[in-house]
Amino acid sequence: MIPADATHPAFGRVNRQLRLDTLVRLRWLAIAGQSLAVAGVHFGLGYPLPFGWCFTAIAVSSWLNIALRIRFPLNHRLQPGAATALLAFDIVQLSVLLYLTGGLQNPFSILLLAPVMISATALPPQRTLVLGGLAIALATLVSVTHWPLPWAGPDRPVLPLHYQLGSWVALVLGLGFTGIYAWRVAKEARDLSDALAATELVLAREQHLSQLDGLAAAAAHELGTPLATIALVSKELSRLAPPDGEMAEDIALLREQVERCRGILGKLTSLQDDEAGPLHQLSLRLLIEEAAGPQRPFGVPFEIAMIGEAPEPVCRRNPGMIYGLGNIVDNAVDFARTAVTITAEWNEDHVMLTIADDGPGFPPDVLMRAGDPYLTHGAGENRAGGGLGLGLFIAKTLLERGGAVIEFSNRAEPASGACVRMTWMRAAFEADLPRAGASQAEPAIPHGVGS
Repeated sequence: MIPADATHPAFGRVNRQLRLDTLVRLRWLAIAGQSLAVAGVHFGLGYPLPFGWCFTAIAVSSWLNIALRIRFPLNHRLQPGAATALLAFDIVQLSVLLYLTGGLQNPFSILLLAPVMISATALPPQRTLVLGGLAIALATLVSVTHWPLPWAGPDRPVLPLHYQLGSWVALVLGLGFTGIYAWRVAKEARDLSDALAATELVLAREQHLSQLDGLAAAAAHELGTPLATIALVSKELSRLAPPDGEMAEDIALLREQVERCRGILGKLTSLQDDEAGPLHQLSLRLLIEEAAGPQRPFGVPFEIAMIGEAPEPVCRRNPGMIYGLGNIVDNAVDFARTAVTITAEWNEDHVMLTIADDGPGFPPDVLMRAGDPYLTHGAGENRAGGGLGLGLFIAKTLLERGGAVIEFSNRAEPASGACVRMTWMRAAFEADLPRAGASQAEPAIPHGVGS
């Protein structure tokens, strides 16, 4: 049976989001190609074209890339809406250049396929349809109205209407075919990835249960003999001791506890599925305490603030989430000078947890790539302690698989220190809580376990 988390909406969701760095790099490549083409036609071939307007359109694209680099870290992953908006900008910017340089008569009009193909590989089909419709609409517009095609001499070629219509049909068919093909290939790859991940979770679960089964049987076997001896001795003592003596009550208690131990071992060996009970769920405060508890002996005080209206969010006990939070708290304790601040906020829609220290904070080069593995260069060593960054990468991955969106930053002046903010949709945070009367025969594996 596939674990419940394998079909959870957040399962594999992060891996399907476009990295901002990918779009920025592709746009720089497009900017370089557009600049070379415009300059080559204008200066190299000597064809007249609206050089200033063309480079204004290219400059707008460059300014957007620079603004995105300044505003977001390199490893930022885009939500579908933001990715759609950026790809739509690319379509509009290219359409402006085509409008200035001949419309669909310009051979570079084929590049309108690129943003739609990127969308088909990484975004939901509805987003791709929107971008495809935008590309078709703008292609239609620039085929009807556009500035003349750059050409040498006064006699510019005029392409027949049927040829221009054929170019438009070819572009529309190309958008449809390449979009569908790219979507199908990407979907098959995602399905295979999900199947492999689900299989990994199943195998990890079965291995875990097998280990527990063996440990339970070994414990029952090893403890059976001493418990039987204690039971026999207590039975003999109860016969020898007077019924109303001082020892009678203690002997009765001893026999009662022996029977209780036998019952516990019986449950371990039979692996009966009881109700989850209160220990399988945690309130937000208890989640913070469990993650921060192992770090309290190191002498760094914790300042915990709970901000929100009742009821307080409650989640299923999730080892992956607890490990991820504990790792971030551990990093904060390592670099804190006087205290670590943990702030929990919630409302009807969101749950937000912020962990901040008053240490030196993230160096700029690390902040841009925080959460990526193998950060071993530059000033990052004074924050990462010379490590590879794998702990923070694993923690980020586990938390994101649980539905969290993680942001790394430095605290604003006059305060200093690193700040990590995790935000969940409240529905996702509380999604795995056991329902009253629900069967626990197939408990869900916590997010991230065994991956």
